[in-house]
Amino acid sequence: MLMKFPVIAFAGVTATVIGIAGIADGGHLRKGLGDLIASAAPELAIPFSDAGDSKTGVREPGSRDVAQAETPSEAEIPPADKPPAVDESALRYFASQGDTARLQAEISRLRALYPNWTPPEDPLAVPRNKDVQLESMWQLYSEGRYAEVRKAIADRQTKEPGWQPPADLLERLDVAEARARLINASDLKQYETVIQVGASTPILLTCSEVDVLWRVAEAFSETKRQGRARDAYLYILRNCDSEPERLATLQKAAALLPYAMVQELLSYERPNASGTLEFESIRDDLARRFVAEGEGDATLAVDPKYLQRVERLVETQATASDALLLGWYHLRRKNMSAAEQWFRRARDKQDSASASQGLALTLIDRKAPEEAEKVLYPWRDASADARATYMAATANLLAIEPPVVLTGEVLQRIAQETVKARDPATAQQFGWYARALGQPQTALQWFSTALRWKPDDEPSAYGLALTRHQLGDTAGTADIQRLWAGRSERIARLAEPEKPAAPGPLPAPPGQVAQPNAVEGSQPAVSAIRRQDGSPARVATSPRQVVRRTIGCRETLDPTRLSPQSALARGWCLMDMNRPLEAAEAFEVALRAPASAVREDAAYGQSLAYLRAGLTSKAAVAATKSPQSRARVAELQTAILADRAIAAFDAGRYRETLIFLDQLRRISTERTDLMVLRGYAYLNLNRFAEAKRIFEAAAATGNPDARRGLADVTREQEVWPNK
Repeated sequence: MLMKFPVIAFAGVTATVIGIAGIADGGHLRKGLGDLIASAAPELAIPFSDAGDSKTGVREPGSRDVAQAETPSEAEIPPADKPPAVDESALRYFASQGDTARLQAEISRLRALYPNWTPPEDPLAVPRNKDVQLESMWQLYSEGRYAEVRKAIADRQTKEPGWQPPADLLERLDVAEARARLINASDLKQYETVIQVGASTPILLTCSEVDVLWRVAEAFSETKRQGRARDAYLYILRNCDSEPERLATLQKAAALLPYAMVQELLSYERPNASGTLEFESIRDDLARRFVAEGEGDATLAVDPKYLQRVERLVETQATASDALLLGWYHLRRKNMSAAEQWFRRARDKQDSASASQGLALTLIDRKAPEEAEKVLYPWRDASADARATYMAATANLLAIEPPVVLTGEVLQRIAQETVKARDPATAQQFGWYARALGQPQTALQWFSTALRWKPDDEPSAYGLALTRHQLGDTAGTADIQRLWAGRSERIARLAEPEKPAAPGPLPAPPGQVAQPNAVEGSQPAVSAIRRQDGSPARVATSPRQVVRRTIGCRETLDPTRLSPQSALARGWCLMDMNRPLEAAEAFEVALRAPASAVREDAAYGQSLAYLRAGLTSKAAVAATKSPQSRARVAELQTAILADRAIAAFDAGRYRETLIFLDQLRRISTERTDLMVLRGYAYLNLNRFAEAKRIFEAAAATGNPDARRGLADVTREQEVWPNK
C-alpha cells in the first residue's frame, strides 16, 4: 500500500500537473523522467525537448515538442509586436472564487508559457467570466467530477456546433483522467498499466506529482525493473524540495530496492532547516532494514556502521527484536559465537520461537544438542522450521559418543515427538542409541520404524541387519539382504564369515608400544598392543597427565577419609604412578565437592582412569558425571571411540570396528594408526578395494605398517579365489 502525502497544488487544481519534467543539471535542462518510461514502453514514449522553466523543469501542455514539430510556415509565426492569444478562462474563474493561491499559480503558469504576457495589476479585479456554462465546467473540474465535465462539453457542442472548449480545460481534463487511471491501476496492482499510462502522460512525472512518481517506481520494482525504480526515486531526490516527500521517498525506496541502490540514494541526503541531516529520524529503521536484508542474503556485506547502530539499540532500548536481527545476521554468516550471544540476549528480554530456534541452531553447531533440545522443546510446534530444528537437535543428541545419559522424562518426550513428526533420522539414532546401551530389541524396533517412514534409508537398514545378525536371526538378516541386493555392499557382506585376527604389527597410539610379531608379515592384531608395563593399553596418555610429585600416594588408604580437594590431588598422583583403579576411587570422592571446577576435574580424571584400565563403558559413564569443557568432551569422545574400535577389532567384530571409526571420523581427523586399523578391518571383511585405498593413503605418510598392509591385500587377493 502506497503512503499518501499531500501533492503540491498547481495551476489552480490540487494534484494537477501542467508540465513535462526536465532535470536541471548545472543550469542546463536534460531529458526528464519520461526517458525511463520510454525505455520501458518505447512505443508509448513522448520525446522531450529543452523547452520549459529552467528552475522547475516544467514544460507546459499544448506546446509541441521540438522533436515532433514540423517546420512552421511564416503564417504560423506570430509577429514580434502581435500580442499572444492567452486563454485566461482559468484565471478569471479562480479570481471569481477568491482563491489567491490557485490564482497566483495560474499567473506563474501563463508567464512561463507566454513570456510577453502581462498579468492584470489587480487579479481579483478581473471581471467574472461571462460564460456561465464554462464557469460551471470549471466548477465540476475543480470538484473532480470529470465525467460530468465531458458530458457538459458534449451537450454544449450538440447545442452549439461551433463552440470549442478552452484547450487548457481539455488538457487539464486529459491529465486528471490519466492520473485517475494510473492510481486505480496502481491500487489494483496492475503494474504494466501504471507504466503505460505514465508513458503516455509524461506531464504527470514531475515534483508536483510525487505520489504518481512513487507509484511508477513501485510498478517498475514489482515488474523486476529495479534499475528503473531507482531512477524514479533518484529523480525525486535530485530535483524535488519537499522535506516530507523526500523522507517518504527514501522510506519507500528502502522497502523495495536492494541494499546497494539505497546506499546510492542516501548519498543525496541534504541538511534540513535545523542543520541535521534530513534522514536522521529514520536512520534506526534503515539500519534495522539493512541488517534484516543481510539476514536474507549471506553474501551481502552490510556496512559495520549499521550493525553498530542496531547493537546500540539493543543496549539503549533493550528490544528483543533488535537482538534477534543481529543473531540471525551472524548465524547466516556462520559467526556462531556472536549469533549465540545475541540469541541469548533476545531470550533474556523475551523468550520466543525465533530466539529459541536460533539459539538451538548455534548449540547444535557447537555440539551441545542436549541444551538445544531443552531450549527448543517448548517451541517445537511453533513452525515447520522450529520442528525441523528440534528434530535435528534430538538426532544429534542421540548420536553423541559416548552416549549421553538422559533421564526417562527426556527420552520419553523425544520418543513422542519423533513418532508425532515421523522423523526417520531421529528414529535411526534411537536405534544406535539403544544398541550402545545394550538394548538390541529396542534397537530393532527403532530401525524398523525408521524404515517404515523412509524405506530407502540405508543406515537404518544396515542397523537393522546388523542387530538381527548379532541376535542370531539368520532368516531376518537374509530378508534384509535380499531387499537391499545391489544397493548396499556392506549389507550384502554382512553374513560373510569374519576371518580371525592373526598376530601382526600395528602402530600403537601415543604412550603405547606394539609387541614384536611372532610371524613376520602376518596381519596385525590390536590385541597384541600392550603398554610397556604389560597392562592393557587403550588410549593415549592425556595432556593432563604430566609428571607430579608422587610422595604421599604410595601408601594405600581409604579415599573416603579425604576431603574432595585432597582426593582429587591423590587421584592425579595415583594416575602418575599408573594405579588407575585406585585413582578412579579417589576421583569418585572428589566428585562430591561443592565447587563445580573440582567436580569437572574429578569426572575428567575418573574417565581417563577407567580408559587406562580398559573399562570403556565405565569411562563413558564417568564422563557424564559433570559438565566438561568443549575441548575435554572432544578429547574423551575421541579416546572412548578409539578404545571401542580397538576392542571390537580385538574381538573380531570388524563391522563394529568400522562403525566406531566412522563415528570417530565425524568428530576428529583420523590418526594414521587408526587408518591402518580401518584398512585391516576392511581386509578381514574381504573388502579388498576399500582396504587398498585406505592403506595407500596411510602409506603416503611414510607409515611402514600401511605399506605392509598393502602387501597383505595383494597376497589375500591372490589366495581369495582358491578359498
